[in-house]
Amino acid sequence: MTVRGKSFGTEKLKIGELAELANVTKRTIDHYTNIGILKVERSPSNYRYYDISCVNTIREVNDMKSSGMSLDMIRKKMIEKDTEEIDVRALRWKLKDLNTEVTEILNHKELSQAKKDLSKESQTLIQSLLLLLN
Repeated sequence: MTVRGKSFGTEKLKIGELAELANVTKRTIDHYTNIGILKVERSPSNYRYYDISCVNTIREVNDMKSSGMSLDMIRKKMIEKDTEEIDVRALRWKLKDLNTEVTEILNHKELSQAKKDLSKESQTLIQSLLLLLN
């Protein structure tokens, strides 16, 4: 990410650095952190460090505030966004596990026997996926 001519990668930012890059005050960052809009990591010496992606988050918050959304509504929207991302990742892992399970069974058994060996959860997931795909 490039901000004001500086290039940033995966390094963490101190609160003052984030405030400068996002063009907000440290107090604003504190408030956004306290209400759950920004995520912070603490060092062993209790310093706060923010991911560079927080610059974009602050920009999104400012855009939503400009369109009339309250901070509470923005916070809820950010939480929903995080929850959706987690759900998709969990689903991908479950599908990967299911694919491994089905492949192993099919490599060793005939299809009629394979269905009996699948867990109930896997059978239900396969049926749901088939419904979605059709």
